[in-house]
Amino acid sequence: MADGAADGAGRIEGFLDLDLDRASRRGAPEAVLCDAKSVEQVAAIVAEYARLHATGRTDLGPVLFTRADDERAAAVLAALPDAHHDPVARLLAWPAEPPAPSGGLVIVACAGTSDLPVAREAELTARYLGRPTRLIADIGIAGLHRLQSRLPELREAACVVVAAGMDGALPTVVAGQISAPVVALPTSVGYGVAAGGQAALMTMLSACAPGIGVVNIDNGYGAGHLAAQIARWAPAPGE
Repeated sequence: MADGAADGAGRIEGFLDLDLDRASRRGAPEAVLCDAKSVEQVAAIVAEYARLHATGRTDLGPVLFTRADDERAAAVLAALPDAHHDPVARLLAWPAEPPAPSGGLVIVACAGTSDLPVAREAELTARYLGRPTRLIADIGIAGLHRLQSRLPELREAACVVVAAGMDGALPTVVAGQISAPVVALPTSVGYGVAAGGQAALMTMLSACAPGIGVVNIDNGYGAGHLAAQIARWAPAPGE
């Protein structure tokens, strides 16, 4: 653990103050962004969650550890060996079992296979926030027949996250074909003037179809969180 003993519930003075009341305030617990922290810092944070759990706290999760490379994922699993780890999404969830699904269906769709890591992060985030989820991959506008064949599924959703890089046009096309809100998720996939997702972001912000909200580049967690909130009060699939 980092220097200094734990000071109360979830606090290490000068380093860490976990927001343990966020679930009651916001409907979802605090998440831990790993890639901006050292391995030692991640290990200290995870150790504090493990310590609190050992004292009988049962209201801590589900906690998501996002953007975790192999080293940081290993630090999480060392203290919480029963956490679920998805290396593609670079995400860990603890406890491993997601909550029983409630609310409306969140579908995460992505333009190409290259967008899958960010799309998977969005889908897992929505799932661990309690929504039923489904992932639909590789329906980019370069082959519109692929999107057309999946429109009946997309129309089942209470909210659709659409991840796309390159020209970033897919959210506009999807939003023009379904009645649910669309969360547009630009990815850093592309080359040249794609500029690490800037072109996709500008396209999505300029979308002519109504009902689109845009999150930051590669922000799968933010997209999944927003979609889960939108779908929270929608009827469950089939109702």
